[in-house]
Amino acid sequence: MIKVERVAAVANELGECPIWDERSGRLLWVDILRRTLHRLDPSSGRESRVVTERAVGSFALTETGNLLLAAGRGGLSWLDPVSGALRPILDPEPDRPDNRFNDGRCDRAGRFWAGTMCDPRREPEGALYRIGADLSCRRFRDDIIVPNSIAWSPDGTIMYFADTYRRTIWAFDYDQAEGTIGGERVFAVLPEGRGRPDGSAVDADGCLWNAVYGGGRLVRYRPDGRIDREVPLPVSAPTCCAFGEGDLGTLYVTSACQRMNEAERAREPEAGNLLALRPGVGGLPESRFAGVP
Repeated sequence: MIKVERVAAVANELGECPIWDERSGRLLWVDILRRTLHRLDPSSGRESRVVTERAVGSFALTETGNLLLAAGRGGLSWLDPVSGALRPILDPEPDRPDNRFNDGRCDRAGRFWAGTMCDPRREPEGALYRIGADLSCRRFRDDIIVPNSIAWSPDGTIMYFADTYRRTIWAFDYDQAEGTIGGERVFAVLPEGRGRPDGSAVDADGCLWNAVYGGGRLVRYRPDGRIDREVPLPVSAPTCCAFGEGDLGTLYVTSACQRMNEAERAREPEAGNLLALRPGVGGLPESRFAGVP
């Protein structure tokens, strides 16, 4: 049995996008609905936070380290992690005011991939974008309801992507030189009633760890899509996971308590908190955005 512990009692409405910053030795993540950027220092247990000007769905570390690349409501911005101020860069969907960016991650070359979703309605009005180091933006996929699970194999030749509401994770052949996807195939489909695929992390063995929203567990998939193991969690709505600590051997898990009533929250006291476990396998260093703020 793998021991799962609470490491930060934050009661996030919608905790997302945990990222380990190896330079500072801290874990960063956001609460999208409360417009909050969190930072945890595991060595001291100290957690700090700052309110952002607008909702941030995902972000990336940068090479300079002073600012983050943030994707959220209103498009892409440079985010000051100290003040929470956002400096707009671009909005690829000015004609879709109900849309916001959700999940996002950098590929091995430092390009940022992120998907948009229609926030008030779960309709297929989102898209998947790639942002280059020169801040160019290209759309690769439409007809998305809730984008999630953006991740890459250790060698960077396979990209993963999920549409949470379609309960499906896809794998693509990834051209690292060009930053393009092809060879789309279904990687995994969650059965009805077993939850939906949310955020993911790839470990050093090339296996994909996926947080099953509404399913109360993490699932580790082998590179061929077969389930290797499942880890039950004390929360019904885990949202994303990321490897951290000096050896990248701790798997952090964000969670949500959105739409839970008082009785449901009482039955699930860990809902929205940050959890951690030692799964016995290490992760990979987080890629940083190659562009300069």
